[in-house]
Amino acid sequence: MFCPFGASADVNPMLPYAELRCKTNFSFLTGASHADELIPRAATLQYNALAITDLNSLSGIVRAWSAYRDFLRELDEHESETGITISKCNRDLKIIYGAEITPSDAPPVLLWAPSHAAYKQLSQLITVGRRRAAKGECNLTFEDIAAWSDELLAGVLPNETNKETGSQALHLYRDLFGDRAYLMSSLHRSANDPQQLANLQTLSHQTKLPLVACGDVHYHSRERMKLFDVLTAIRTGTTVDAAGHDRFSNAERHLRHPQEIYDVFSADPEVVARTVEVAERCHFTLDELRYQYPRELAPDGMTTFEYLRQLTWEGAGTRYPQGVPDKVTKLINHELELIEDLNYEAYFITVWDLVRFARSRDILCQGRGSAANSAVCYCLGVTAVDPDRTDVLFERFISRERNEAPDIDVDFEHERREEVLQYLYDKYGRDRAAMTGVVTTYRIRSAIRDVGKALGLSLDRVDALAKQVDGRGGGSQLPVRCQDVGIDPESMMGQRLIQNVGEILGFPRHLSQHVGGMVMTEGPLCELAPIENAAMDGRTVICWDKNDLEDLGILKVDCLGLGMLSAIRRCFAMIKKHTGRSLTLANIPAEDPAVYDMVCAADTIGLFQIESRAQMSMLPRLKPRQYYDLVIEVAIVRPGPIQGQMVHPYLRRRSGEEEVTYANDEIRKVLQKTLGVPIFQEQAMQLAVVAAGFTPGEADQLRRAMGKWRKTGVMEKFRHKLIDGMRERNLPEKFAQQVFQQIRGFGEYGFPESHAASFALLVYVSAYLKYYYPAVYAACIINSQPMGFYAPAQLIRDAKEHGVPILPIDVNHSDWDCTLENDDIANSAKNNKKQSPKLPTGNANPPAIRLGLRLINGLAERHAETIVNVRSTGLFNSQEEFANRTRLSRAVITQLADADAMASLGRDRRQALWEALAQEHQPRDFPLFDSLAAEDEEPVALPELNGLENVFADYETFGLSLRNHPIAFFRDQLAAFGVTAAEDLATMENDDPVSVAGMVILRQRPSTAKGITFVTLEDETG
Repeated sequence: MFCPFGASADVNPMLPYAELRCKTNFSFLTGASHADELIPRAATLQYNALAITDLNSLSGIVRAWSAYRDFLRELDEHESETGITISKCNRDLKIIYGAEITPSDAPPVLLWAPSHAAYKQLSQLITVGRRRAAKGECNLTFEDIAAWSDELLAGVLPNETNKETGSQALHLYRDLFGDRAYLMSSLHRSANDPQQLANLQTLSHQTKLPLVACGDVHYHSRERMKLFDVLTAIRTGTTVDAAGHDRFSNAERHLRHPQEIYDVFSADPEVVARTVEVAERCHFTLDELRYQYPRELAPDGMTTFEYLRQLTWEGAGTRYPQGVPDKVTKLINHELELIEDLNYEAYFITVWDLVRFARSRDILCQGRGSAANSAVCYCLGVTAVDPDRTDVLFERFISRERNEAPDIDVDFEHERREEVLQYLYDKYGRDRAAMTGVVTTYRIRSAIRDVGKALGLSLDRVDALAKQVDGRGGGSQLPVRCQDVGIDPESMMGQRLIQNVGEILGFPRHLSQHVGGMVMTEGPLCELAPIENAAMDGRTVICWDKNDLEDLGILKVDCLGLGMLSAIRRCFAMIKKHTGRSLTLANIPAEDPAVYDMVCAADTIGLFQIESRAQMSMLPRLKPRQYYDLVIEVAIVRPGPIQGQMVHPYLRRRSGEEEVTYANDEIRKVLQKTLGVPIFQEQAMQLAVVAAGFTPGEADQLRRAMGKWRKTGVMEKFRHKLIDGMRERNLPEKFAQQVFQQIRGFGEYGFPESHAASFALLVYVSAYLKYYYPAVYAACIINSQPMGFYAPAQLIRDAKEHGVPILPIDVNHSDWDCTLENDDIANSAKNNKKQSPKLPTGNANPPAIRLGLRLINGLAERHAETIVNVRSTGLFNSQEEFANRTRLSRAVITQLADADAMASLGRDRRQALWEALAQEHQPRDFPLFDSLAAEDEEPVALPELNGLENVFADYETFGLSLRNHPIAFFRDQLAAFGVTAAEDLATMENDDPVSVAGMVILRQRPSTAKGITFVTLEDETG
């Protein structure tokens, strides 16, 4: 960002100018520059001020505010390192916050916020327009502006090309704003500039609105015009060549030298000088925004902190009925002291209330992220990670050194999370609660598709190119990929495609809603940021990205959906129903050796986080034997540790093949628990402090950089500071380079220890349930689909291998969900026969899973409920009776027949399907018609389906078969081709040639150098 134009900009400081109309790329597909390109350019040109005025939006102002702070910091660092003062940059550049508003019944107007009160009005005005319209749109009238105008400054934008522009509408603005209103003029070296200026001077005289110059800026430099043309074509759904009048006639909508502005307004230079007058009236900055937590939850007569302290110690007594351990007591006292000092008590109570509500509705939830570091959160029930079993710093969660709000993630059952979100909306109101926005940005494939279409390339060529590139990478391989699909990268079209794709990467495409981030405030949230409707009914969204909220220190509670919690809650309920045993996340017996035996044997299909093939291959090598081993297991099989070359050193040290060494005692304290290898994001931050001399604030910048792992070069700017800092502390050069490589690896997705600690608990719980209750676990995982790596077919196969009988779908026995038949599930781990020699064997009467109607493709839950409700009065004896009693349509009965769900009615699949298709639409209130229809129907003898046909029909109708595996029918032919079965692979010698065949059950595309796709194949043997 550092003064890229300083060398070429010879600015006359005697030419004062403030740009009052500038769009960033948060005027989606209209602005063609990032804020961190506009700010340095304006400062280098020595503008007095730059107004950010995105279209009906304040979405770009936080980026501009952050860009200005970063620019000043980098300027200071550069001057400190070089000793050279940069004189051609205006350090005092003022950022003005505003928006370009387009009412439906009046000329568009620039509204600037000169004060905090004015900013609140502008934010509320935009909220009114966006809440009235569909997502992404804004519907405002002049009357709306009048209702929110008494603090704002206004710059009216007349139709400058229309000579007949009347003054009536402009008089309305003049009457409304008085001396806070101006008339804006933009000249861009067109042939009619003199006449246009003369027309506006006349209007200014008639309306008594002072005329003010502006640049109508859409990009920071004229070179960006080509990208603007592409964005215009994308926005209008056409090509650049066909965009016509939607394009600008020249490139003058960039940040121009003040001399150029004075030149084009030479007939009236006062119009330019007046821009500074407007700027001097604006004093508001985003630093004035103050976020306040909701505080109404404390009972009368108690302060918020007193109530938090009471809840914490009451929770501690519940968590530790035998007495609170000394370690935990010290942690609680320390955390409460810090919470009180930093005034975060209302935040904790707000999250406690959220969790309390979920538990009152029997919604399973679990706090994770930084909350897992907190003893207070554990006592409040927010997290189930016992601080007595972990050693994670609370200061990673809350720190005096970091001036930012804490952040708690809470996972809820994915099927019931909406109940929690609506509770927050109902409790705080739409004016005080909203979901966090997320800016969807261009990545390489979407950039290629949109840019290619805009440039007029054939759609098949664009599609082929997009499929050729690695979706997780940048555009470095784009020239080669262009060549591969027949686009000459040296041609004019090829060069422009490559250039525009590179420029558009990271550009905002549109605003989406965060997966679950919620913001709640003490006062009206719309005074803090505009709010708009989400695409989903019943939700509203803040028009700022989640990272912008973090930059401003605004509280966000992530209410996330997690399928595994749905499955675990179902397991707890089923176990309680069949055994009377009440299990919770907190009371599952810890550190069970038999459970770890199963995990070490990689018997983990269906388990949380450790079921992928990569995790399965790691488990026998890492051999987790305790909870913290699972924390490491969760974090180590990630692109970050792999790219940072941390995995093999850790495994060698764990197995004793490599000596564990530390450069000094401070580094030992950071890395001792991971054997000298940084595995967690927090360790990278701590290393930056103790090994390279980073301040806590600089370490937090490093954390943020690690979070922007898809943005090219973000980590590289820390390279010199890290390596130079380690050299100054006499650390070996090899060690310094190695540490940087490891830290940079986190730029490819490093996992925080706090998240891993929470996930590891769910790993253990899921493993415990699978080991001791395999039938329950398999049924509940299937009932919670879609989730995890594996489809029901693989989950059921795995359950059968663990001794669980599986019963088919049947209208006389199946509910919507999978259920258990045979209530003897106590100690059902005795059924578990797989892999580990330590697993117990044999149970003569194991519980069976009855497959649920939910597995039938396309069957609605309401139809299953009808079947179950009608069946409660007695089983069905025939297909005719089933049709008459349930009154289901022929289409639904055909679905059931095709899925072979009529077996208990004496009908095989083909016969049942024939009868369903022959079913007439009779008025069933008259049984006479049913009997007549039955008498008229002649019985038809149909040939039964053979084994292969039945298996294929099973897969087509419900995605699996209990009869056989499809590959089994082709084993002889495959053997003739030399194809090896899965179970025989273990007997193959190293380097033996092998051919395999099977059903593709899983595809993965991790970030690899060559963009390889990994597939998992399944045959009848494994």
